[in-house]
Amino acid sequence: MQTIPQTNPKANYLAHKEAIDDAIARVLESGWYILGSEVTAFERAFAAYLGVKEAVGVASGTDALYLALRACGVGPGDIVLTVSHTAVATAAAIGLCGATPFFVDIEPDGYTMDPDRLEDAVRGFRGGHPKAVVPVHLYGHSVDMGAIAEVARRYDLRVVEDCAQSHGATFRGKRTGTLGDIAAFSFYPTKNLGALGDGGMVATDDPDLAENVRLLREYGWKERYVSTVEGLNSRLDELQAAVLRVKLPHLDADNESRRRIAAIYDSILAETALALPKTSPDGTHVYHQYVIRTPRRDTLKTYLREKGIGTLIHYPVPVHLQPAYAGRSLGEEHLPNTENIAGQILSLPMFPELREEQALIVAEGIREWCGA
Repeated sequence: MQTIPQTNPKANYLAHKEAIDDAIARVLESGWYILGSEVTAFERAFAAYLGVKEAVGVASGTDALYLALRACGVGPGDIVLTVSHTAVATAAAIGLCGATPFFVDIEPDGYTMDPDRLEDAVRGFRGGHPKAVVPVHLYGHSVDMGAIAEVARRYDLRVVEDCAQSHGATFRGKRTGTLGDIAAFSFYPTKNLGALGDGGMVATDDPDLAENVRLLREYGWKERYVSTVEGLNSRLDELQAAVLRVKLPHLDADNESRRRIAAIYDSILAETALALPKTSPDGTHVYHQYVIRTPRRDTLKTYLREKGIGTLIHYPVPVHLQPAYAGRSLGEEHLPNTENIAGQILSLPMFPELREEQALIVAEGIREWCGA
C-alpha cells in the first residue's frame, strides 16, 4: 500500500539539493555564520519579492511577530485583537510583549478574521483602547484586508499581518505582507518557503519600524555591546538564509504546483457534501493547507489513515479554550464560528512535490468514503 504523507519538507529539499548543498558549503567555507552577507542578500531579495522597502531576518516566525509588535510600541498592559483559530504562536507572541490577546470570531467559510466582528469588538470595548490588530492569513488565503484596514484606520489601530502561512498569496494585486503597517513571516520547514530549521522575517515599508526590529533582534545594539533599548537575541543565521535564497526563486512555481493539486481535489470532491476551501476573487490562494470540513471528520481521518493517507488537524482546540489562555484572554466567552469548525476541519496532503496520481488517490478515496 502506498503511503502518502500530509506534508513532506524533505521532498522540497531534494528538489533543490545540489544548489542547497553548494550554498551550505559556501557558508561553511566563509567562516561567517551569523548576520553576514547571506542574511543581507536574502533580506534584500525577500523585500524585492514582496515589494516592500525593508525586510529583517530573525530567528523564527514567533519572534518575527513578537518583534513586529514590539516595534509598533506594543507592551505590558496593551490589548491586541486577533483570532483564536490560528497557531498558538500568534497569541504567544502577543503574550511575550506583556500584552493581552482579545479574540475575535472568524468568518464561517473563509476561517479568517470577520471584519464585522472586529468592528463590534473595538466599538464595544471597555477599559482602554486596543493598540493593534493581528489578522492571520490562514491556510494560504488572505484575510479581507480592505475591510480590516478600514476598521483599523477608523480606530487608530496598528495592523501587524501574520503571514506565516501566506508566502506569495495576494489580495487585490498586492502580496500579503504589504497590506498593513508591518508583517511577520515564518520559514519553518513545512511552510511554502521553508528553511532547514527555524527562521523568520519582518517586512515593512516603514524604515523606522525596520530599524526598531534591527535593534531589538540583537540586544538593542546600535554600537556593539552597548544596548540602547532592551532587546534579545533573535538572528536569522547564515546557513538558513543561504538555503532560503536558493528556494525563493522557486516559490511562485511551488505555489502554482499547490494550486494544481488543489484543482484536482476541487474537481473530484465538488459533488460531495464536504465543505471545500473558499477562494476569493480579490486574491490568489497559495494552499499552504487544503482544508475540508465535515461533521464526520474523525471517521474520515481514520478511514484515510487505514489507506495510508496522512492528514492533520489545523487546529483542534481554539486558543481561547486552551488551558494557558482560558480565562486569561479577552473577547466573547464563546466564538461560535471558531468553535464550530474545530471539530470538523481536516487538512489533506499538500506539498509541491505531491504527484498528480497521489492527489487522485487521495481525492478518489475521499469520494469513495462519501459514497459519491
